[in-house]
Amino acid sequence: MNPPPVTKTAPADHAVPPAVRAAASWSWRLLLIGAALAVLLWLIAQLKVVVVPVAVALLLTVLLAPLVGWLHRRLRLRRGAAAGIAVVALVAVVGTLLGLAGRSVVRGIGDLWDQASEGIDTILDWLATGPLQLSTADLEGWVDRLQESASGASSSVLSGVLTGATTVGHLLAGAVIALFCTFFFLLDGRTIWAWVVGLLPRGSREHVHQAARRGVVTLGAYTRTQILVAAVDAVGIGVGAAILGVPLALPLAILVFLGSFVPIVGAVVTGSIAVLVALVAQGPGAAIVMLAIVLGVQQLEGHVLQPFLMGHAVSLHPVAVLLSVAAGSFVAGILGALFAVPIVAVLNTVVLYLHGHDKFPQLGTSDHVTVRGRGHPVLDRAIAQVAELESERAATKADESDLGAGQATGEDEGATVQGAGDRTSGARDRDEQR
Repeated sequence: MNPPPVTKTAPADHAVPPAVRAAASWSWRLLLIGAALAVLLWLIAQLKVVVVPVAVALLLTVLLAPLVGWLHRRLRLRRGAAAGIAVVALVAVVGTLLGLAGRSVVRGIGDLWDQASEGIDTILDWLATGPLQLSTADLEGWVDRLQESASGASSSVLSGVLTGATTVGHLLAGAVIALFCTFFFLLDGRTIWAWVVGLLPRGSREHVHQAARRGVVTLGAYTRTQILVAAVDAVGIGVGAAILGVPLALPLAILVFLGSFVPIVGAVVTGSIAVLVALVAQGPGAAIVMLAIVLGVQQLEGHVLQPFLMGHAVSLHPVAVLLSVAAGSFVAGILGALFAVPIVAVLNTVVLYLHGHDKFPQLGTSDHVTVRGRGHPVLDRAIAQVAELESERAATKADESDLGAGQATGEDEGATVQGAGDRTSGARDRDEQR
């Protein structure tokens, strides 16, 4: 008698459609990734006094590395001396620009304030005699209310001053940390990077090293291109302001240069400040001309510099650049807007390389034969030692296999000789018997 057939119960997973299971799998993984990113951003926000100067030091290192290499190779200077000269030259250039801007501000702020006061008086007269026909009593009442609001906000102003003093202290500390890190990155950057890579598992070190090399190339291209774009914006707006006779033309140009490091948005904000200064100093006509100059420079940046230069340097579409700046400013304010594009550009290059799409195939790999001297010396030596050990192991295995084959051949030859001897002795015995 045959046993009754066993009925199999369908697993519970079969009751859930595959699309829902896939969506659930993606959902909890994305939630974990989002939580990890949130924790990382929180840690960065807590340590921004240290993280931001280190990020600035990385940008300065990429910018000054060619100068240090040229001083080290051509002038035969020690690397420490070359790094020191580069950092001192950077401080001298920045100090000179700030000194010129500060002198121009001190000289022109008095005239600008007088012109602003005259402009305010003109606006008040227009409000009293123009279409609104506001009485003097109404205007005086508004002025009194403004004064009361200002006096009532004295505590807020005092707290703002204290906060500003704290911010200035943080800026000075950050500047010292950035210069200190820049010097040592230029001096021992390769050794520091080798130590960082050495903390990773052995199998992933080479991939991380190669991805980081390409990220550094992208970061350098972004930095140089952004300096060129900022210089074009500053020269265009500064020369236009100087031709119109707008006061503080040089400080405005320097402000535009610094603001242009926030792509697309920075030059617009700083250019609007130039338009406002022209309006206060010379009236609506000069302000309209200044606005046309700013818009012309923005068109040059948006349609020529950003798509061709920046797009070629970092391989990012202008829409991606704009969204990166918006997201960075929303998350971290002005610092997020400043660092959003380089972070996205480096991540784009690194992720593409790790997925098999190499944007810089000319860099090759860190193989100790093909890229010796172009890669990382410490990592190259380590990779060379590993390759030598593998070669020795392969040679040892080959010797062992040859020895085993030789023994087997010797045994076969011995067996053949012995067999031949046996056959010879057997034939001799048969002859004797005959």
